[in-house]
Amino acid sequence: MFGKRKSFGGNTQNPTHASAKPNSPDSSDQQEAATKKIQNNSGEASSASPSKPAPEVDTHFDISDESVGVRDDEYYLTKSAVFNALIDSIDLSQLATMEMEAAREEIRDIVSEIISLKSIVMSISEQEELLDDICNDVLGYGPLEPLLARDDISDIMVNGAASCYIEVGGRVKNTNVRFRDNSHLMNVCQRIVSQVGRRVDESSPICDARLPDGSRVNVIAPPLAIDGPALTIRKFKKDKLTLDQLVKFGSISQEGSELLRIIGRVRGNILISGGTGSGKTTLLNCLTAFIERDERIITCEDSAELQLQQPHVVRLETRPPNLEGEGEITMRDLIKNCLRMRPERIIVGEVRGPEAFDLLQAMNTGHDGSMGTLHANSPREALSRLESMITMGGYSLPSRTIREMIVSSIDVVVQAARLRDGSRRITHVTEILGMEGEVIVTQDIFLYEIVGEDENSNIIGRHRSTGITKPKITERARYFNEEAALVEALEAANAELDQTG
Repeated sequence: MFGKRKSFGGNTQNPTHASAKPNSPDSSDQQEAATKKIQNNSGEASSASPSKPAPEVDTHFDISDESVGVRDDEYYLTKSAVFNALIDSIDLSQLATMEMEAAREEIRDIVSEIISLKSIVMSISEQEELLDDICNDVLGYGPLEPLLARDDISDIMVNGAASCYIEVGGRVKNTNVRFRDNSHLMNVCQRIVSQVGRRVDESSPICDARLPDGSRVNVIAPPLAIDGPALTIRKFKKDKLTLDQLVKFGSISQEGSELLRIIGRVRGNILISGGTGSGKTTLLNCLTAFIERDERIITCEDSAELQLQQPHVVRLETRPPNLEGEGEITMRDLIKNCLRMRPERIIVGEVRGPEAFDLLQAMNTGHDGSMGTLHANSPREALSRLESMITMGGYSLPSRTIREMIVSSIDVVVQAARLRDGSRRITHVTEILGMEGEVIVTQDIFLYEIVGEDENSNIIGRHRSTGITKPKITERARYFNEEAALVEALEAANAELDQTG
């Protein structure tokens, strides 16, 4: 792994300050003063023009100390000299066999010796920055390390060596993270994808991969990406979210979370629908927490992202074709094969195409409690997309037959949404009741309705019951001795709705 790299260098200007910056009192004062200045300016503009000013949004995120920017060139020259001396001094093949912490300490010791031998004048803080930068380049992901270390960042978007954006709190912000050049960025991309046995270069310029923690990675390289390699990372939190935490964040009400718990417990077939970045995979992880520990679960994913806590889990992952265009393993192949592996539940990370037909067959042939996600903006649209995906597979089935398959297979559609203020909410819990003529009949059990917004443009809303106290899934809940809990949760939601008017 280490011996194949030909070039290194370049990192953030001061990654050691990454965790201290957001809590720094100086930065808070500066942000407060800047906010007041913006508010004053917007007030003057509103007095001159009757139009409503746009809400102020901080679009820049500084990951390092601004005072370091004046010594960029000198810093990189010094780093390059030290790095070249380090490469001449160590055996990279042996370094690859060492534990991460031991390798990091070994590199730090050697770099400290090189700085002394070369009589490089540096302060203690500058030396620590240099040591961390070089360790990140050799053992980690270079300039991305400070961003990957922060748990409040949900997305990292690198658009070439000189441009990096992140998503924090639902808002996209620019950062001062830079790579030395496109070659350095490409090296980091290759290091990431090689860990899961994939490759990215001019002959294979598109690649999906994942980090060791399950974070989703997409790389598209030149000549398809004109301005340099584009790297996108969908980060997963180190601490796995639970339904209780979703209640705390306001994504679902307490009664709604109890309803979801019961649906997962009674082995209802669940389809999670939502747009990009709405939290479908996170919600799927939360729902799998209620699966019994003695059940055999098989997951099928394009990139293994799900993090199940049960002991009896088999994880399957698709494989792209090789250079000759052979050896591809699709999602359909995985689902077909897992039916021969004696699964009790089948969980599909994302349904994108003809594999929808195989998933419905699995749900309808004794694998109750199976789950999957797909992209759609409403439960009704999710069912239409499911029908379209089956048609894409070349099945010449009448529409009514496909809809009857959907009705007999799926019990509940859970809709997730990312609202305009960046918050994520569960907006629908919808039952599939049956067919009426050619139309699938659905019934909303829980809804999220927007009431208004506050002075900071944050959406104010509430989860409410639709007043149904005995949905269709009550029969299944009775079989699993959960009927009383289901009725109690729905009646509590109705009582809360009556109190709030």
